[in-house]
Amino acid sequence: MPALPPRAVIREVGLRDGLQSIATILPTARKREWIGAAYAAGIREIEVGSFVPARLLPQLADTAEALACARTLPGLFASVLVPNLKGAERALAAGADLLLVPLSASRAHSLANLRRTPDEVVAEVARIRAARDASGAKALIEGGVGTAFGCTLQGRVDPAEVLRLMQALLDAGADRVSLADTVGYADPNGVRRLFEQALRIAGDRFWCGHFHDTRGLALANVCAALEVGVTRFDASLAGIGGCPHAPGASGNVATEDLAFMLAAMGVATGVDVPRLLALRAALAEWLRGERLFGALARAGLPKTFAAATTDA
Repeated sequence: MPALPPRAVIREVGLRDGLQSIATILPTARKREWIGAAYAAGIREIEVGSFVPARLLPQLADTAEALACARTLPGLFASVLVPNLKGAERALAAGADLLLVPLSASRAHSLANLRRTPDEVVAEVARIRAARDASGAKALIEGGVGTAFGCTLQGRVDPAEVLRLMQALLDAGADRVSLADTVGYADPNGVRRLFEQALRIAGDRFWCGHFHDTRGLALANVCAALEVGVTRFDASLAGIGGCPHAPGASGNVATEDLAFMLAAMGVATGVDVPRLLALRAALAEWLRGERLFGALARAGLPKTFAAATTDA
């Protein structure tokens, strides 16, 4: 087995990817609690929301307030999703550290989800980069290539097309790129192959792996990505989230399960797993009636787990 990286970073995306996928509208005060508790547990990167019209996603209408809360915490890197230039301008004005622009490698998914072709999204990234530079802001721009392993609408997505679009995003001015298994089609062998090629293209500008646990392979896919050198992963507390075009999807890899696995494998994250489990229990109360996921919350920490393995 290849040597694993000594450290990895977990970006909590439940406040955006998770909450946008459920019916419950979490009050702003609860979001502040979530951000503060995640920070206290050692999480240092959080995707706090999305600058999209409130009529489309009322669950994220208070993204500016959530971002303002995150900015009060020293060393917390706060990202937001922006679907277009208008959203990016709002994010820049609010002081986001990173703007995530989603792109679907599947043309069918792109048209259904974003109402644009993949190459039209690339062109929008160029406009966002110009606006960012003109504003003098230091925010990073991340181009996230979704449906990288297949699509429920289109079926197969050619890996060459995924890599072409990733390179196009970099050429358009994205500072970072990432790959997402939006609908849960990935397997470890496919992850190794595609991420190896992605790293050869992007090098240290490759930012993140984003895996959904639709078919129970998210943690296995994280391990495969770790083996080729990826060191940052998106995760959602209690595994909430998903894609409206992925029927039966169970959501993202659960933050608490990922933090536990990495700690057990000796990969430092700086995350206090027991504190994270306490936050997960609180979230279960806040989201009563919603379907939650994750194995660690059901089974608990094993007696053999050493809390010291979570130290940074």
